Amino acid sequence: MGNAQEKPPESGGGGGLTGRAGQRAAGGGGGGGMGKPQDRGPPERGPVHGGESSPTADSRHLDAPAGALPPHLARLKNEGNHLFRHGQFGDAMERYSRAIEGFPGAGIDSPEDLCILYSNRAACHLKEGSSADCIQDCTKALELQPYSLKALLRRAMAYESLERYRKAYVDYKTVLQIDGGVQAAHDSVHRSQRQQSDLNAKVSVVPGITKMLMEQDGPGWREKLPEIPTVPLAVQQQHRQKPLSAEEAEARAARAAAGRRRKEARCTLLKAEGNDLVRRGCFQEALQKYGQCLTLKPQECALYTNRWDKRAATLPPGSSTHTCVCPRPRRAVCFLKLNRFEEAKQECDRALRLEPNNRKAFYRRALAHKGLQVPSARSNHTPPLVRSVLTRLLFRGQDYLSASSDLQEVLQLDPNVREAEQELETVTGLLR
Repeated sequence: MGNAQEKPPESGGGGGLTGRAGQRAAGGGGGGGMGKPQDRGPPERGPVHGGESSPTADSRHLDAPAGALPPHLARLKNEGNHLFRHGQFGDAMERYSRAIEGFPGAGIDSPEDLCILYSNRAACHLKEGSSADCIQDCTKALELQPYSLKALLRRAMAYESLERYRKAYVDYKTVLQIDGGVQAAHDSVHRSQRQQSDLNAKVSVVPGITKMLMEQDGPGWREKLPEIPTVPLAVQQQHRQKPLSAEEAEARAARAAAGRRRKEARCTLLKAEGNDLVRRGCFQEALQKYGQCLTLKPQECALYTNRWDKRAATLPPGSSTHTCVCPRPRRAVCFLKLNRFEEAKQECDRALRLEPNNRKAFYRRALAHKGLQVPSARSNHTPPLVRSVLTRLLFRGQDYLSASSDLQEVLQLDPNVREAEQELETVTGLLR
């Protein structure tokens, strides 16, 4: 609730929630009760000296300018903001109401400031569990400023708490047109969000509105929705150009960090599943797991070339066997095991672009070059002696030279890799 522009009554840009929506915002688990939601943050930047401080303790900030409001209305608004930050939502609501009542007689023409007052009072209604009153105030705010993001978001939350999912869906989708980074809207529309109040609490799952609508209205649920307004590009650009408040920036950074943690946890799980599939010889299935992980973390070099080495896992770092690149790798070796040598080479090329001195990538690429034979020489049905002769006669010399070059790179990086020495001897013999 800012001075020149609306500030969020709490981090994330929405007021408190009740019912199912309130559980999501507060982070509590279970139930669908209509109790008062928790207060999660201050309404705007300003002095917060703890919950026990006097709501009127700092008159300097209470007398600060607030948009185009005259001083007596600006003070009422600032007092409301201060009371809201201290969790005194009823008293804050009374200040906003007085400011709204005094607005017509103030002789000013500022729809934005009146919109903010209605939106702020709506946040108090939402905190108090009065979803219907919140909807009424948000609607008045939107009549003044049709694409006020916070008014839309609060109204969507209020609709959701009343299980009026169609209207909530429309408002959430409108919010996402204005700002696609509003996580609360994404979570409500698209996802099932796991919640737990502490480490020992039972985890509950809150379905997204989309799932609720599908269950409620069946396959044709979209046809039953009210029309979703199209937000003008000028409004979207104007919103992007607005500077973030400290609370909004902090909330956005927290959401980004949480997203990175979720992505890391998911990627770790996928890698573990892929490793297990490799150990069981299920290389095609392992490729799918590693591919999903690369979608999450495309810069993960180890996924292209890394290996699982049962012997090396028991040895201290720095030993020659520990640095060996031969036994059972991840993605590149899956392609090698499947005789998909060109794809194995491409994976190693990607790894080397990310990490130019990755000896495992050089080694795997050497094996891929060695495997790039004519089909008749590579066939598993060809007798070994015939295959050896065909390899010598028909194999492209350039692939051998490339394999030799990569193996020499491996030995230059680590002279103790015995497998690379053995492969280099084999390739050198084939080149003669």
